[in-house]
Amino acid sequence: MRKYSLRLSINLVLIRQATPDDVPAIRKLEQDAATAAHWSRKEYDVLFAPESPTRITLVAVGVTDSDCIDGFIIVRCMAEEWEIENVVVAPGNQRRGVATALVGDLLRKAVQSGAAAVLLEVRESNIAARQLYEKHGFSEVGRRTAYYHDPLEDGLLLRISIAVP
Repeated sequence: MRKYSLRLSINLVLIRQATPDDVPAIRKLEQDAATAAHWSRKEYDVLFAPESPTRITLVAVGVTDSDCIDGFIIVRCMAEEWEIENVVVAPGNQRRGVATALVGDLLRKAVQSGAAAVLLEVRESNIAARQLYEKHGFSEVGRRTAYYHDPLEDGLLLRISIAVP
């Protein structure tokens, strides 16, 4: 007789709006992620400044440990078009639904705000991210040749049009 074991592969996470107090943990996650968009300390320091461009920063926190940030997403919000600028998930929480939850929550907020589209760019070699975005309905609309360095590679431009209810 075969024995089967069930293993939960999805972490339960809560998505909440980030605060300035989250910046050190966000920076640490970003620095530890090879595929993240690496921002300077100054860019993070002004993330919540009133004079900065309008952005939404969401963090995923564990249900059992709400002080531990499992991932984040930063989005620049223009009137009709939003741009995902950075998405990072802690290495130990990848492939467990954290990024899916972050992107899903962001898309709901974009629809509620009346945005017409969300766009982003991603390294051509970042297959996991590309699969995540395709699962949410993003499609390739362009390419930036030799956009990334270390290593040199193309950036793919992805976009999703949002149907307003």
